[in-house]
Amino acid sequence: MMERDYPRVIVPPPGPKAQAIIARDARWTSTSYIKEYPLVVARGAGAMVEDVDGNRFLDFMAGIAVASTGHAHPAVVKAVQDAAARFLHICGTDFYYEPMAALCERLAKVAPGPSKKRVFLANSGTESVEGAIKLARFATGRTDLIAFKGAFHGRTMGSLSLTSSKVKQRAGFGPFLPGVHHVPYANSYRCECNRACPPCDLSCVGAIEELFARQVSPRNVAAIFVEPVQGEGGYIVPPPGYLAALRELCDRHGILLVFDEIQSGIGRTGRMFAAEHFGVEPDILLAAKGLASGMPLGAIIARESIMTWEPGSHGSTFGGNPVCCAAALATLDVVENGLIDNARTMGERLLAGARALMARHADIGDVRGLGLMIGLEIVKDRATREPAPERARAIELGAFARGLLVLTCGASTLRFAPALGIDATDVDTGLRILGEAFAT
Repeated sequence: MMERDYPRVIVPPPGPKAQAIIARDARWTSTSYIKEYPLVVARGAGAMVEDVDGNRFLDFMAGIAVASTGHAHPAVVKAVQDAAARFLHICGTDFYYEPMAALCERLAKVAPGPSKKRVFLANSGTESVEGAIKLARFATGRTDLIAFKGAFHGRTMGSLSLTSSKVKQRAGFGPFLPGVHHVPYANSYRCECNRACPPCDLSCVGAIEELFARQVSPRNVAAIFVEPVQGEGGYIVPPPGYLAALRELCDRHGILLVFDEIQSGIGRTGRMFAAEHFGVEPDILLAAKGLASGMPLGAIIARESIMTWEPGSHGSTFGGNPVCCAAALATLDVVENGLIDNARTMGERLLAGARALMARHADIGDVRGLGLMIGLEIVKDRATREPAPERARAIELGAFARGLLVLTCGASTLRFAPALGIDATDVDTGLRILGEAFAT
């Protein structure tokens, strides 16, 4: 860990050096980039990020849940350096190297459930989703897919067809993959079935049966894609029994159950995978984001009985790159050696602190999360639960101005996804700054 002299705002961002880089970026980069706020990074260490003007920030977003071991963890950096010094690329689709075999073996063994697994390595989360679509269709001989309202599975065409979190992600890009059906997610705070939660009768699972009765035969459905904790849709934790009910429904109709753990996996929720909280084994599990601490890597982890596609039916030039595999192996070492437990412990502290903030601020309508994947839903009124996106945005920017990095998701949710190694000082400092941002 680098100096604990953070957060430290010495020049209100964006400072002069940042402004020059922002101007250059605006001139040459794609207009599709969002750029949430004017953060221009120079370096990072652990939970600290420093910008080009010397401001230091406490990072509660970790590159959108990617920097699982923190910024520039020495064990990961060394693994990357050592691997790069040996060779940068040889193409794992066509040839062999030990880091790829080692990583696939390790992921297969840590994946939830007793079934023997096989692993395909991709470059990203969205590529993992694309591959899972192909695998599900190949394994079942069926065509249709079910996803959920609020879901985010990526931005390439197949994954975008499953995505349903924001209209701007889809506008102008159709027609999408045919045979994709969206149903309500089990959101206890905003139940589309108008049920009081708790208790929950899982009426949203019945909505899938309604889909089968009126729109599509279950015999045509290859897979249900679900985030066991919904990410971009608002950091939503489903009620007890929901994922088990999906498992039962899939088994009854011969449908594959795909868990997209691209954001929730690799220790984020206080378990290696969020599926472990619910005692459900998916047929296919997808990982990416935190898997290699920032190096581009994704994984499709599937039951061996399902991953039977023929040689050459799917591949990737860069997927499973040897340097990325080395980073992932080092990441898993660090995560398994204490960070999963720390995510659970610090997550409980952060969740308790967020609930204390809720007791003081009426514009926090709900606090929810598992481990270090926590959401605060901002509302105009607790009685109506009307989202307050402008207020959420103001708090996000207010936190940034004070040296804390957070992001919004869903309609108006502040999400916390810091490095898994944060300590009590980091948690308490972040909560103090949030309190200041809420007070303005």
